[in-house]
Amino acid sequence: MTGAGRKQQSFSRKRRRRSQWRGLLYIVPAMALVIVFFVVPVIFTGWMSLHNWPLMGTQRWIGFNNYFRMFNDSRFMSALNFTAYYTVIVTIAIFAIAFPLATFVERQRRFVSTYRTIIFLPVVIGLATASLLWVWLANVDSGFIGPALKALGLVERSPNLLASFDSAFLTIIVMVVWKIAGFTMIILLTGLQAIPAELTEAARIDGASRWQRFRYLTLPLMRRTIALALIISVTGSILAFDQFYIMTSGGPQNRMISVVYYIFNQSFVSFNLGYGAALSIALLIILVLISIAQLRLLKVGEERP
Repeated sequence: MTGAGRKQQSFSRKRRRRSQWRGLLYIVPAMALVIVFFVVPVIFTGWMSLHNWPLMGTQRWIGFNNYFRMFNDSRFMSALNFTAYYTVIVTIAIFAIAFPLATFVERQRRFVSTYRTIIFLPVVIGLATASLLWVWLANVDSGFIGPALKALGLVERSPNLLASFDSAFLTIIVMVVWKIAGFTMIILLTGLQAIPAELTEAARIDGASRWQRFRYLTLPLMRRTIALALIISVTGSILAFDQFYIMTSGGPQNRMISVVYYIFNQSFVSFNLGYGAALSIALLIILVLISIAQLRLLKVGEERP
């Protein structure tokens, strides 16, 4: 290799290194935020979980006793079962509403931007605010839902929708779908718009029906988009707290206590901070395992030749 060639190669290596250092510099702020607000708290929570950590007094090392305790905690297992039941129901409901909405607003038609805005509007409302709004709507005296059902002849008198488990659970599901479906719709809409129009048109010309195009073309090409929306929906459902705390306070008969609600009670009501930390670490592990399982089932990372 000539001297000029070596100089050119050396210059290229230096330029690549400068580019790499520049890229690293760009991500340093994000890395710092992740370390300060996620990594450090997780490490500290793990340390707390190995102690009997009262609000006042001296912390005492107890090893993994807090983790052994949760397996014999019937109330925690009940909260875990309820959270799993809620997650399955609300995730199915959200996708059942969001997918048709995404298909509807994906097509070019008059006022489509207005439709998208109206559907997405509840997303910008905070979950606590939405919960308070629906508490008022479901109020037996001053609310809107009860009188509306009575006016339609569906009930004889305005029901107290938050008094029984079935009606309260249904009310919460409807509220969450109303609040979240617009966000899931936007995610699915991006996946629909990423599908090349030529493929859809070719399938239509070949005689594929609308259902066949959806099953054999749309769904496979949207696998990664669906995985993202599913992970966000499942994770958010498992971490549900505001709606149960505000709308029902865990009732009726403490049947609506989610895992996060139970962790809150143990940590900040009973002040069992060490046990609450152990429950938090267990919940984090559950979320990671569920996310990995979802990615594998949907084959998001599958390499194709």
